[in-house]
Order: sequence, then C-alpha cells, then structure tokens
Amino acid sequence: MSKLQKWQILNSKMVLNHPWCQVRQDEIKLPNGQVIDDYFVSIKPDIVLVLPITTSREIIFVRQYRHGAEDFFIELPAGRFEPTKETPEDAGMRELQEETGYSAEKLLKIATLYDNPSKETNLIHLFLAENVFKIGEQNLDITEEIEVILIPIEEVLEKIIQGKISVAGSVAALFLGLSFISNK
Repeated sequence: MSKLQKWQILNSKMVLNHPWCQVRQDEIKLPNGQVIDDYFVSIKPDIVLVLPITTSREIIFVRQYRHGAEDFFIELPAGRFEPTKETPEDAGMRELQEETGYSAEKLLKIATLYDNPSKETNLIHLFLAENVFKIGEQNLDITEEIEVILIPIEEVLEKIIQGKISVAGSVAALFLGLSFISNK
C-alpha cells in the first residue's frame, strides 16, 4: 500500500474570476508539514478533441494561430465545453462541424486524459470519428481563423517527428486513436 498522502487545503480563494480565465489561490499543507500559502490553480473547462478520418484515410486537421505561443499550429479539431450543458460527445460533434464543416455518424471515445493536473483542473475527452463527410462550411467563433488541412495517415508520424504537429493533446489523440484503429 502506498504511503503517499494528499495535500491538505487550509484555505482557498478565487484571485481571478473572469469568464475566460479563473485562478484559485490555495494555502496548502504538505504531508511533510510545510505550508505553502500561494499555490495557484487554473480552473479550466473540460476540452473535447476529435480525431476525424475520411474514407480516403486522411486525417482532418485545423491550422490556427495560438496567441499564448505566438505561432501557428496544426492540431486536431477541439474546444472547451461545460459538462453541465452538453455531453462530451455532443461537444465533440459540435466542434468538428464548427471548425471544419465536416461531420460523422458517431464518435467513439478513445480516452479521457488530464491536461496538466499539477496546475489545472480540466480533462481532455478524446474521440475518434471515422468515415467523416463534408456537410457545409465552417461556423467559427470571433477569435477563430482556421485553415482546414487534410493529411494522409501515412504522413502523420513524420510530421510529429519533424515538429510540424506538436500540440500535446493532438499528439496523444493521434497515437491512441491510430493504435486503436490498427488493432481493430
């Protein structure tokens, strides 16, 4: 049996409470007795991430600017959602359609991962969408300018190795999803 112990929260307060960013400051007591009064936690909504594959064995990616890193990234369609307002599956289908104009008959859940459990509260819900099909145009939010890119499955690993696909959630979904379909 493990001797590891949870940290004890002595006090907690919201220090930033904005619709786009929430930060909680915790005063914690470590198992060794030391007290840390300024441990900051980012309260983030869950994320849904979809690995869409066409009948031609191409993966649908989105390329967009990410201001935190001040660069453009190739990643899988994804977005935030509130689990009290929609299911992960519904959010995945919505994000796929909004960001790419594609849809799928169904989504298959491949994993649920923690994003960054040391400082963030959210989960990433990963889905596989096979045999996706074009249904219309993108329906983007005001902050989104997205280019849709189709990449053959055979080229994806090389793009990861080259650093052309480098967003952690997308890379995790690709490895999990592609290993799932190769084992079917």
